[in-house]
Amino acid sequence: MFADLLQYLLSGLTIGAIYALAGLGFSIIYNASHVINFAQGEFIMIGGMAAATLTATGVPLPLAILIGCGGAMVVGVLVAKFAVEQARDASTVTLIIITIGASIFLRGIAELVWGKDFKRLEAFSGETPIHILGASMQPQSLWVLGCAAVLIVAIGLFFNKTLAGKGMLATSHNRLAAQLVGIDVKKVVLASFALSAALGAVGGAVVAPITFSYSEMGIMLGLKGFTAAVLGGLGHGPGAVVGGIIVGVAEALGAGYISSAYKDAVAFVIILAVLLFMPSGLFGKRGTERV
Repeated sequence: MFADLLQYLLSGLTIGAIYALAGLGFSIIYNASHVINFAQGEFIMIGGMAAATLTATGVPLPLAILIGCGGAMVVGVLVAKFAVEQARDASTVTLIIITIGASIFLRGIAELVWGKDFKRLEAFSGETPIHILGASMQPQSLWVLGCAAVLIVAIGLFFNKTLAGKGMLATSHNRLAAQLVGIDVKKVVLASFALSAALGAVGGAVVAPITFSYSEMGIMLGLKGFTAAVLGGLGHGPGAVVGGIIVGVAEALGAGYISSAYKDAVAFVIILAVLLFMPSGLFGKRGTERV
């Protein structure tokens, strides 16, 4: 019984780390532009597909991940520049529809470039299971958790220790005041999309050996990342991380104790419950503590 519970928790933490990165990407973009970017999942897909494709041609794994990350950042900037910025004064619903359209467009391009087949990326350090108190986990799960932890800490340091990060924070708190003190808010928005895309791409690359990569992998990962962001409090970075872990663990426990057929439904039950009973999320009331 305990071994089963531990197994589900380890699985939930692994996938929850990816949801946390996706949710953090939602929060970064929302803070900078007040746009809910439903193309976030496609940044994850680009990272995973690029890494899998490039390594299959003989490109070293670290370089493949960097190229995938760079490509996703370029795509993120293009989405911000030619889709979001052009409709800057549009309503929230219109902007959401635009990002959904961008998501569909990116999936179509991905199918043209990579096809609809699953892409296999080899595990970074072998596939021999690690046994912990009767449960087991793949070494790749440690890579997922470790990379997610490093990225989350790095993002925190970026926002709190660098001028660029503080400029993004200032824009999130008061866009007009940031403009008055000389911050180029248009560049901040572009940078937020690039940063969010980089997070997603790295997450897609490290999770690819576990889930495989395909053109539609970003749909559910993006939606569950959005659930994590809403659960934590939309715009609250640490809340998105906590929300991602909660969604991942809840999903694993639901699949283990109820049925794997309802695995994807768990996230949507959570988001419905949050919207009905706690619209501001777990940390949403702390409006001055955004990341």
